Order: sequence, then structure tokens, then C-alpha cells
Amino acid sequence: MKLEFHGADQNVTGSCHLFEAHGKKILIDCGLYQGGRDMDEENTEPFGFDPASIDFLLLTHAHLDHCGRIPLLVKRGFTGEIISTAASCELARLVLLDSAHLQEDEARYKSKKASRHGHKKNTVEPLYNTVDVLNCFGFFGRTAKYKQPLKINGGIQATFIDAGHILGSASIVLEVEHKSTTRKILFSGDLGYTHRAIIRDPATPPHVDIVVMETTYGDRLHKTLKPTLEEFYAIVNKTVAKGGNVIIPSFALERAQELLYYLREGINNSLLPAYLPVFLDSPMAISATEIFQRHPECFDKETCEIFKSGQDPFMFSGLHFTRETADSMAINNIAGGAVIIAGSGMCTGGRIKHHLKHSLWNRKNTIVFVGFAAYGTLARRIVDGAEKVKIFGEEIPVQAETYTIGGFSAHADQSELLAWHQQTGNPKTTFLVHGEKEVMPIFAKKLKNTQIEIPVLHQQYNLEEWF
Repeated sequence: MKLEFHGADQNVTGSCHLFEAHGKKILIDCGLYQGGRDMDEENTEPFGFDPASIDFLLLTHAHLDHCGRIPLLVKRGFTGEIISTAASCELARLVLLDSAHLQEDEARYKSKKASRHGHKKNTVEPLYNTVDVLNCFGFFGRTAKYKQPLKINGGIQATFIDAGHILGSASIVLEVEHKSTTRKILFSGDLGYTHRAIIRDPATPPHVDIVVMETTYGDRLHKTLKPTLEEFYAIVNKTVAKGGNVIIPSFALERAQELLYYLREGINNSLLPAYLPVFLDSPMAISATEIFQRHPECFDKETCEIFKSGQDPFMFSGLHFTRETADSMAINNIAGGAVIIAGSGMCTGGRIKHHLKHSLWNRKNTIVFVGFAAYGTLARRIVDGAEKVKIFGEEIPVQAETYTIGGFSAHADQSELLAWHQQTGNPKTTFLVHGEKEVMPIFAKKLKNTQIEIPVLHQQYNLEEWF
């Protein structure tokens, strides 16, 4: 019985863990590294294992840093079965096709740039293309339902439990027969923040022997929802009053839908202008919203009640969906009074970079960050107070007001991570992953009655020695 770590090790992106028992190799997630140039190079490196040797890939959820290298895995030889919830399967298709499109565009841009400098032979190839993505869809097999065990082979079964992070997200429990007993290993995936809109809170985990858990916000507490919404509405009203636009870099999955939900509530409760132009400028977020509407099995009680009453929790009179590029470009002609939501959340690509280029220099505008910004990303540089940032090769002064509102986070904070871990009993060992190098030791000191391991990339553990 072995456990190996091949991504998100003392890092916040690129989740990829390998478990081996009973002659089967089971991969938990296969995510893309996101951030600066070093991360781009990391994506092209060998996985640390032979993709052809993997029998199963269990996907916790459809964020790019958890599913983004699946097409590359298939391209390099994987022929096993991919198992996920139904919602994650649909969202992963959307996310991966968008990823391929962005990578193809980036490769064309770099190739043209090399050609202009006389390096005509230096054609840049994308990490994977649309055909690679389409190929990987054929390996999605069984659909996991929450709390219903799936047989992996004679000695292993997997159970997906609701992680409350995004639509369809799951923590995964592996039950492994070992020396006439059953050992349980729990992979947290990304854990959600309780009492948020739309989806349910994280389910109570079982008592287990080993935990592999995320630590994204292991060093801090989030602002609670009520003051978060008060701050958000105040920022929107202040910006509209001074004739500016509110620009929100947002992840297309969950965060965009959550913002629409609260904007609708703010308008309905007269906390925002009765007619507030809101542009959801993200084809992927628009499609994700449509997928949300097809999966009420993931909704919390309040959201289900809204649907039953005949309302749509994501729609209101001032909302505009902008799929076409021309419509997106036209938004930049709006001088003020609008809310513009666009991807990506870390500003690493997508339409948000164009809106930032047209908005950062204007003191009337406001940029609101509502999610995590990893080191090396454009979002992190702005959050950290950069006076100028380079966008599409042009230096743009940062003169718009900027805010970071942590209460919208889809990740559990330190207190909720600790509470979740306490519910797992007294696991023999806890492996900390998916967190920044400086954060993990802070969180580790808070854990009690468990051995702590903070693996480095490609580190391997022989679990036979521990049981």
C-alpha cells in the first residue's frame, strides 16, 4: 500500500495524488499548475509516474487546478476509467474545452512573437489542444453519487461525500482491505465554506486512518457573510455614485453564480439600485450557470425553494450575458454605473485582462477580488499593491480602488478546516497539501492527536510500515 504526491505539494495548484493497493493504481485529481512562468514549465514536466500504469482517476471537482491536466494524462498514455459526480463531469467538459482554447491561443501568440524575432522554427505547441480534450471525454465512466460506495476492485471501494466547495465537489473516502481489517483513507479535495448560497455545506466526514487535506486558508479566518455582503453592496453603491464601473475578476464556476445570486438579492431588497447593469462577460460562466440549473441535487434547501417558487436565483432585469467577443469589447465603452464580472479569477487569462487594461488606470473604477490569488498571478500583484502591472505587453498604472473580500471564498477557513478534521476522529497521519509553503506549518501546529506530514513534490510513502 503506497501513497505518492505529484502536485499541490507545498503549492496551491496542480493537485495530483497517487494511491496504490491490491495491484491497482488510483489517481486522485490531475490538476493544472497555475501562476507564473515556473508553473507553466511545471505543467510540461513528467507526471512522476507512468500515465499508462494508472487504472482509475477519481476526480474531486472540476476546477482547473484539479482536472486541468487530464487531457495531457490521456495524451501520454492513460487508458483507465475516470470517475466523478455527474455535475463534475459536465463542468469538467466545459472547463477543459475552455482551457484548450486558451492554450491554443497562447501558443499561436508565442509562435507569432518568435516569428517576428526571426525564430521561424520555434513554433510553440500548446500543452494540449481541443482534439486532446475531446479524446479524454471517452474515459469518463461511472458516475458517483454522494454517500453511495463504488467498487474499485475486490479489495477497494470509494465513496464520494459532498465537499460543499463547488457544484458536484466531493471528498473521497477509500476503504481498503488490509490484513483482515479495513483501512480508510480520506482525500478532502477542496472544502467549502459553510452557510454560503446555492450549494450545501460540506458533509460530515467519517472516522478514518489517514487524511490528505487541503490547507489553502489554513492561516486565516474569513469575514462572515453578513458584513461581507454589507461591504460588497457599499462598494457597488459608492462606485456607481461616483460614475465608475465595478470590475470583478471571478472564477466561472460557483463564484460567478454566487455573485449573481447576491446581486439579485441586493436589488430585490432595495440594497442596490433598482436597475443595475450587470455584465456576465464569460462564455464559460454563462454555460456553467446553465449547468447549475440542471443539477438541483446539489442545491441547499433555500435555493431549491427559490426554484420551486418559479424564480431563477441567478436572473434579474439588469443582467446581460455576453458570449460574443464583439459584445465583450463593447462593454469597454460604458463609462460608468455597471458591474462587470469576467474570468479568470486570478487574472491569468480570459476577458478580465482586457477589462483591467481599460479600467485600472481610471480612479473612478473599482476592482473587487472575491477569491484566492496565487503567487505569481496578475491578481496577486494587484492585491499586493503594485503601482503598475503589465497587461498584453503594456504597463498600466493601478489607480482604480481595489478591494479583497474574503467572505465570498469557496474555501473553508482555518477554523472550519480544523472543525472538519476533528470530525475524522484521531487519524494516525494527516498529510497537508494544496497550500502555500508558509501556511502549512501554521495550520499544522493547530492539529492535535495526529502525525503530520507535509510532502514535497514526488514524495512517496509506504503505508505498510504504518499499519
